[in-house]
Amino acid sequence: MQPRNMSMSGVVDLAAVKAAQEAKAKAEQARAEAARQGGGGAVSPADLVIDVDEASFERDVLQRSAEVPVVLDFWAEWCQPCKQLSPVLERLAVEYEGRVLLAKIDVDANQMLMQQFGIQGIPAVFAVVAGQALPLFQGAAGEAQIRQTLDQLVAVAEQRFGITGLAVDPDAEPGGPTADQAPAAPAGPHDAALDAAAQALDAGDLDGAVRAYKNVLSDDPGHPEAKLGLAQAELFQRVQGLDLAQVRKEAAEKPGDAQAQITAADMDLVGGHVEDAFGRLIDTVKRTAGDDRDAVRLRLLELFEVVGADDPRVTAARRALARALF
Repeated sequence: MQPRNMSMSGVVDLAAVKAAQEAKAKAEQARAEAARQGGGGAVSPADLVIDVDEASFERDVLQRSAEVPVVLDFWAEWCQPCKQLSPVLERLAVEYEGRVLLAKIDVDANQMLMQQFGIQGIPAVFAVVAGQALPLFQGAAGEAQIRQTLDQLVAVAEQRFGITGLAVDPDAEPGGPTADQAPAAPAGPHDAALDAAAQALDAGDLDGAVRAYKNVLSDDPGHPEAKLGLAQAELFQRVQGLDLAQVRKEAAEKPGDAQAQITAADMDLVGGHVEDAFGRLIDTVKRTAGDDRDAVRLRLLELFEVVGADDPRVTAARRALARALF
């Protein structure tokens, strides 16, 4: 279960690590504000299942995901499998007693959210943890499978992000304060370097962000947040100063030019056109050979890292790449 970051700015948030840090900071501010106002109590079980729309997504999902894993249930009134799945999710959200929060999203009323998550059919269930999106499953699922998935989600939240969930008061009134007063998780060994990388991204210092992420990876080569952040910062570096119209013109005029297609794919991804970027490079693999072909293949693998290994578009593109190669 690998995370990828989401934001409301496009299909893929290319400042992913920074966005996660901002979500955490906003959650801390919310907890502090609740404490100043005399709140900070536990939530009611009724508050563990909420309706979310495009306007409230940042507040109720992205910000809350720094406190608790937020499970997204994409549904519609006309969807019969949704009517079977949603009650199970709602019951389990209460049963898990604050370890997850369930956010229900009506796709008919929130088409933009459906498009941003790349959803092709419903029901579809995602999770957001510390600003990062995790695809869970699509279609109907049995209760045993759902429980296993939620257990894995809670473990990911605890191990990678130090998120333990909300405190629940069974006697609390619905609609009361939603911020818990759990102590902050202890700082990890690389938190300072990751914070430095996020600050560099915020300031537009891409070289500094790359150095900071590489510092983490020199000590921990498999660190998921640093790998993701480095891939994204390097992508920003490659497209910095490029003219989109000129890049696309050159790619259209030179369909067999590996470097022209690689550069255009980078620009596609920055613009949120994930499938266009993948498709462009897969088509180029078919048209090239030798070193050019290998360069295209390697860039495609790098873009897979940027989007996230569990993204269904990456899964489909991996299959297409395998067919193109073999």
